[in-house]
Amino acid sequence: MSERTRPQPRSNVAAIPAYVAGKPPRPREGLTVYKLSSNENPFPPLPGVVEAAYAAASRMNRYPDMGNTELYEALSSRFDVPAEQLSLATGSVALIYQLVQAYCDPGDEVVYAWRSFEAYPIAVTAAGASSVRVPVLPDGRHDLDGMAAAITDRTKVVLVCTPNNPTGPAVTQAELDAFLARVPPHVLVVVDEAYVEFVRMADPVDGLATMRGRDNVLVTRTFSKAYGLAGFRVGYAVGPEPIATALRAVSLPFGVSSVAQAAAVASLAAEDALLERVDALVAERTRVFDGLRSLGWEVPEPQGNFVWFELGDRTLDFAAAADDLGIVVRPFAGEGARVSVGETEANDRVLELARSFPQV
Repeated sequence: MSERTRPQPRSNVAAIPAYVAGKPPRPREGLTVYKLSSNENPFPPLPGVVEAAYAAASRMNRYPDMGNTELYEALSSRFDVPAEQLSLATGSVALIYQLVQAYCDPGDEVVYAWRSFEAYPIAVTAAGASSVRVPVLPDGRHDLDGMAAAITDRTKVVLVCTPNNPTGPAVTQAELDAFLARVPPHVLVVVDEAYVEFVRMADPVDGLATMRGRDNVLVTRTFSKAYGLAGFRVGYAVGPEPIATALRAVSLPFGVSSVAQAAAVASLAAEDALLERVDALVAERTRVFDGLRSLGWEVPEPQGNFVWFELGDRTLDFAAAADDLGIVVRPFAGEGARVSVGETEANDRVLELARSFPQV
């Protein structure tokens, strides 16, 4: 059958790169295995979350609140922003898809660091736009000067992932302010703060303060990481009302389920427990980072809940060695491996792997 006699997708669809999720560990007899490939929170749900989710699940015969009223109110109260400046979606990744769809015509450009979040080129290609990838610096940080220089008349969106997934470092507020001063006012700058709760550094970015008073800055965040709701898919954006309105206009109706909304509201109410867990994960991150440095590994300073090993063509060998120890990491073939901070025993095995795997 010829192509002319069957339906054909848009030409850009064939060019969409596949999203590669972190694979689960394979069961091993007599060995506890750990998944360190998806930056998941190893703690169970926060207090009150399971109860709220069960209550919402008992009403599954009804559609979700399409207006997300209770969650918008909770976010508005927690972050002191009007509900009109908020937009929800199935994870912050969905918000990235929506904003490219809302702001880019075919052929428009989206500038972002690389390597960065692997969903960026997928979202850009799916919208028919063009990616402009600016290589990260040798220490894994954004090259903001290079990104500013890459902006052209065709640029519609710039994505700043801080902390950067998968390399780990975060942008400082001074760096971001200087960068924003060079961005034309008609270009939308997205500050992707999926891992913001884990940042511990001098002069950290305050995305919400940065957004206030600017017409072209949007902040995206998620409940998947620090809040431990990866399985429920809830992300939110905060930005000027016209941008939030545009995101809601292209959102999937009833996209955030009733159970997810209830779990997110309950998670916001458990902030004390949340902060304790985040502090514990940051302490483990520090222990792993210090251990790697003491072993001679030159890993970038992590500000998320993961560390990055730049390994080049040895990446798949590293992933195989990790699997032999009962831990699964996220390899990016030919570049490096991202390793999530997980349970204490899992992190001990990461250090064991680093001790045994040749660095050169």
